[in-house]
Amino acid sequence: MGDACCGGAQVADERASTDDRSRFAHWQWWAAALAAASWLIGITAELSDLSISRPLFVVAIIAGGSTFVPGAVRAVVGGRLGVDVLMTIALVGALALEQWGEAASLAFLFSISEALEAWAVARSRQGLRAVLALVPETTRVRWGDGTVELATAEITAGDRIVLWAGDRLPTDGVVVAGTSSVDVSAVTGESMPVDVSIGSTVLAGSINGGGVLEVEASAPTSDSTLSRIVRAVEEAHDRKGSAQRLADRIARPLVPGILVLSAAIAVVGSLFGDPTLWIERALVVLVAASPCAFAISVPVTVFAAIGAASRVGLVIKGGAALEALGTVRTIALDKTGTLTRNRPAVVDAATAAGADRDRSLALAAAVEASSDHPLAAAIVGAAPASLPTAFDVTTFPGRGIAGTVDDVAVRVGKPGFVGEGALGSDIDRFRRNGATVVVVEIDGHVEAAIAIADEVRPEAAEVVAGLHRRGLGVTMLTGDNAVTAAALAGQVGIDDVRAELLPDDKAAAVGELSSDGAVAMVGDGINDAPALATADIGIAMGAAGTDVAIEAADIAIMGDRLDHLPEVIDHAVRTRRLMIQNLVMSGLIIAILVPVAGFGLLGLGAVVAIHEVAEIVVIANGLRARRLQRPDTSRHHSPTPRHDHERPHDVGNGHSHACTPACAHA
Repeated sequence: MGDACCGGAQVADERASTDDRSRFAHWQWWAAALAAASWLIGITAELSDLSISRPLFVVAIIAGGSTFVPGAVRAVVGGRLGVDVLMTIALVGALALEQWGEAASLAFLFSISEALEAWAVARSRQGLRAVLALVPETTRVRWGDGTVELATAEITAGDRIVLWAGDRLPTDGVVVAGTSSVDVSAVTGESMPVDVSIGSTVLAGSINGGGVLEVEASAPTSDSTLSRIVRAVEEAHDRKGSAQRLADRIARPLVPGILVLSAAIAVVGSLFGDPTLWIERALVVLVAASPCAFAISVPVTVFAAIGAASRVGLVIKGGAALEALGTVRTIALDKTGTLTRNRPAVVDAATAAGADRDRSLALAAAVEASSDHPLAAAIVGAAPASLPTAFDVTTFPGRGIAGTVDDVAVRVGKPGFVGEGALGSDIDRFRRNGATVVVVEIDGHVEAAIAIADEVRPEAAEVVAGLHRRGLGVTMLTGDNAVTAAALAGQVGIDDVRAELLPDDKAAAVGELSSDGAVAMVGDGINDAPALATADIGIAMGAAGTDVAIEAADIAIMGDRLDHLPEVIDHAVRTRRLMIQNLVMSGLIIAILVPVAGFGLLGLGAVVAIHEVAEIVVIANGLRARRLQRPDTSRHHSPTPRHDHERPHDVGNGHSHACTPACAHA
């Protein structure tokens, strides 16, 4: 299953496989129902001294046994011993002792157990099914002057997909015509629609809210973001956490151990007593020690938890990741792109006496318009929409840029390349606040100082406070200078700040933090890869569309909101608690039933019934992980839609903008 992918024929294959499992589960329920009805009527007939009781028991044995006996035979041929082998031996033993009623009860009760297990796994995989359902079977594609409907499997990079209102995008792409808002909640977990226009990147599974969009596919469906999510979830189903491995380590020797114990009871008891009595008692012990609930307890919980997370844009790579996250003591946060938006913006500006702020910004933006530096984009974004044309533009790498605008000489750059003039105190203030400063000189006179900073995420402070409330330590690891890092840390409430770190330094810092307990590293999955690999659990933030992020991390948060972090931590803690509850309950059932059965206090039917009730309880408890309890953050901030071409606040119009530390480009 882990080799499957989402898209085209492979999507159809996965859906077919899912349908096959569903049909198999339905067949098991019908067989179990027939076995139950036959056993119930048979018991009634036996109590009424009717001769039809045995044929009815035989029907129950055949119907119930058909759900697990063939699998047990295949397991034995393959050299594997499982619970179904134990039950088959017990069934054959009961028939050998001519205990038709007991054999029928075992067959129908265990068939119900098998049906319950199949149903539980099918239910817990619904999250994956929901993701697969996001791929439409056909897609409308531009063909000449018109459109044609193509099978989604035939979409290739470069095709122009036409989306009408309500249509779902089958693969990633770039908008080449139209404007609209799209719902990306199914992929990233974002609650608010995202505005898109020409040049915007849109993800597979997004729903067009209104207006007609034409999107150029950037990948076939098999390589889309949605495909990578599905592959990660599929692989997660094949990974096992330490709780699952604990269950395996116990269950693997338990089955042959049970066989040896039962054989010893039968042989030793027969030597000193009635062979029939002790063989029957050995069969009861065989069933009593069967780890039915034990075997299903953790997988059901893991499947359910991963499925629930995938529905809200959280890709969790298996039970190991879930359990590790549930034990973390410290959260290490990268700064740029995690605590901030990685979008430099003008946050303040100061002008010399007599200078006009709007004119200074417009002239600076005119010469910066031809630059590809991130700070240039911030200045252009803060200036008036209509800019004059700059001529004779010259770039001075690492220092600044100069040009002529309307016959006026303009220089823009860092202090030192351009003098500070009378703005020295303003420049010092901007720097203390962690901003990068750009000075504007017009015709040889210093007219403005512009403060540029990476915008802090509005939810960052509340998220950090929430992590502290959960008893977790929070550390910021960044490559920025100490002043910049300290300024941001003060805003969001982080006390432990480690700045000016190279990627390897971040990994070493994570190693130091791990001495106090498990550490989760949250980063962008690319330059933070060494730290993500070193941490007990690596979490990639805003990983939608990023191959490296999904591959490098144990958990990928597909959306671009930091408040998904406490959500996934709470989910992991709750899931781990459910795993432990199931393991303890399952272990207690075996520990109590074996001695009770060995002393002959319970018969075969009663032991089987207790096991099945226990399994129902364990399954129901594990499926509680399908409900992902999302924290209520509405009291602290309103969801902010992400706009691909969102302009920074215009300082010239007096809008306030959160002053944040400078971006790493400075």
